[in-house]
Amino acid sequence: MRQLHADPHRRAGCDGHGERAELLEPLTISVHPTLLGCDFTSSPTRRKPIVLARGHLDGSTVHVDGFERFTALADFGAWLARPGDWVGGFDMPFGLPRELVLALGWPTEWAACMAHYAGFTRPQLRGLFQAFCAHRPAGGKFAHRATDGPAGSSTSMKWVNPPVAWMLHAGMPLLRAAGVHLPGLADGDRRRVALETYPGLLAREVLGRRSYKSDDPKRQTAERRLARTDLLTALCSSAGATRLGLRLALPPADQRAIADDGSGDLLDATLCLLQAAWGQGRYAQGDPRYGMPPTTDGLEGWILTAPFPSSG
Repeated sequence: MRQLHADPHRRAGCDGHGERAELLEPLTISVHPTLLGCDFTSSPTRRKPIVLARGHLDGSTVHVDGFERFTALADFGAWLARPGDWVGGFDMPFGLPRELVLALGWPTEWAACMAHYAGFTRPQLRGLFQAFCAHRPAGGKFAHRATDGPAGSSTSMKWVNPPVAWMLHAGMPLLRAAGVHLPGLADGDRRRVALETYPGLLAREVLGRRSYKSDDPKRQTAERRLARTDLLTALCSSAGATRLGLRLALPPADQRAIADDGSGDLLDATLCLLQAAWGQGRYAQGDPRYGMPPTTDGLEGWILTAPFPSSG
């Protein structure tokens, strides 16, 4: 039997603000599908493709087996629709804030909401979101999902810096058309499981607020390269480097490629892969939600490995 360690939601001496949790008893698992980590972009190009990391779990070690790149949404959608046996972490939002949906009078059932959302153009959505924000006070312009605070993520209605609203608009129709299983949101092919992940959540456990990437070549500095190297060193050296209790194993060539990739896309895909590995471990222990809290809002979704909301 193989083992996976640590529940990042079980915490020692925690006041609810994201301190590192203690590692717990091993999780015993026996069967592993292929693991995927996806660094998604809503407008892929040859310079900025969708990056997919592939790997597998051996004990508490996650091995990276390679990377694939997609320069067109249609090609990525076709890949998702292929028969397979995988659990993947996708760096894109899987839902909208309930507060926003209610204010706009949109359907509150997830599938209907996503279909409704996909029916708008980006300019139409931008206008709706700007109107929503216009009448709200400074500091509270945007609506947020319950997961955003614990994960430290941007709201899924944000259309700039970063444009995560367009990631949802471009990516979710592909996942839905492919018929994949979306735990807590939509039943699908349980041999292909898609989970929402956020690489920044895992990176911050090691780097704090140090920046490790930029899409602007002029900002791809030596300091950011050092941050990527430090993060890789920590993840590869010990399963206790983060709350997930997993160690990363990379071929030397991939380590160099990730360190040299100033955009951080290869690293982000790898971090999503690690988060997917943790989720698969929870499923193997009998959790059909892959480690998401049982109180997850079925309209909003949840970012995997984000600390559970306080019950008090």
